[in-house]
Amino acid sequence: MKWNTLVTQLFGPFHGMREAGDFLQGEVLFEGELLTVIGTTNHASIGVRLALAQARVVLDTISQHPGRPILLLIDTQGQQLRRRDELLGINRAMAHLGMCIDLARRNGHRVIGLVYDQALSGGFITSGLIADACDALPEAEIRVMRIPAMARVTKLPEAMLTELSESNPVFAPGVGNYVAMGGVRALWEGNLQEALRAALSEATGEDRRAKDGALRGGRKLAADVAQRVLDAA
Repeated sequence: MKWNTLVTQLFGPFHGMREAGDFLQGEVLFEGELLTVIGTTNHASIGVRLALAQARVVLDTISQHPGRPILLLIDTQGQQLRRRDELLGINRAMAHLGMCIDLARRNGHRVIGLVYDQALSGGFITSGLIADACDALPEAEIRVMRIPAMARVTKLPEAMLTELSESNPVFAPGVGNYVAMGGVRALWEGNLQEALRAALSEATGEDRRAKDGALRGGRKLAADVAQRVLDAA
């Protein structure tokens, strides 16, 4: 779905969102409450400039509009693979964005991520996966690493990983597998305004990813291991 179609369905034709290259930004009115909306489009590659632009809006919202909800619209092919961005410290810029989102959550801002098109690799990890909850449209494409790349990193045969992906969501891309693992809380189907309303009302600040993964059978051990670590601390 195109970003302007999405925001029109969510906020009406006079939403006030604006596009600057691959960067989306706006203050929108939703059921009498102002929301800060930031995001990316055109399968954006997240480089230093784009990461810092998003972080700036998050910090401005924290300082100027305490408690205002933040909606992250996600469409990214991952981090920018350019020498310039590597030399400028893309890793630190993306970490800064993630820390700003975490700071917003710690200061009482409800932060909701929505994958409306594509979410890959580090561009997704440092945005939607750090929000209070990340939701997705059913037609969205989500993956962190393709099986050939996973094979190179793990030194395991592609055939083995392909076989594992058929029964274990951890090894497989796709929005349904991320729902099973708890990384995506819910799919927005039908009335998108109702879906946003529910997402905001359910954003309690509790990180339920591991628990949801256990309940849904996609990550059976993460919640138990995390609890054992906490109990031993």
